[in-house]
Amino acid sequence: MSRVGNQPIPIPDGVKVTYNSRSLKVKGPKGELSRDINPNVDLGVNDDFINVIPSGMKQARAMQGLTRTLVANMMVGVTQGFERGLEVIGVGYRVALKENVLTLTLGYSHPVVYKLPEGISASIDKKNKIVLSGIDKELLGVTAATIREFRRPEPYKGKGIKYVEEQIRRKVGKSAGK
Repeated sequence: MSRVGNQPIPIPDGVKVTYNSRSLKVKGPKGELSRDINPNVDLGVNDDFINVIPSGMKQARAMQGLTRTLVANMMVGVTQGFERGLEVIGVGYRVALKENVLTLTLGYSHPVVYKLPEGISASIDKKNKIVLSGIDKELLGVTAATIREFRRPEPYKGKGIKYVEEQIRRKVGKSAGK
């Protein structure tokens, strides 16, 4: 039984919510987001709150909490936005940003060029820290994971791209002969 799904989602001031034919649109000061709602749940939109109403099936009860979280993330996104930080660690590893294109030098024979998707912006701090920001939390997470996959952190020296809050478990290297 979902306890999260039963909680109403407050609609912040300055946010306009439109819901018709399984399509939810949320417009706020930072931008506009839209999402198709699962057919097993329905939304009850009032002036101040949104309630997620399951259809009664077991699968609908499972989707209630997920739908509530996705809609709540839309509300936070259009009012405050989201940020995700990445650190590039390694000798000679560099990051450059020109317009909407990241150029990463990660120890390969060629630089890795990545065009940021629409709605995601980046800033570089001190040549080794990337701060991604946007209003869509799902797209932001996918973009950060894609950039991290270019050179995942390795466990011996910790070189690679890692999330700012991530802890790399280091392994002990080879020991010298007896």
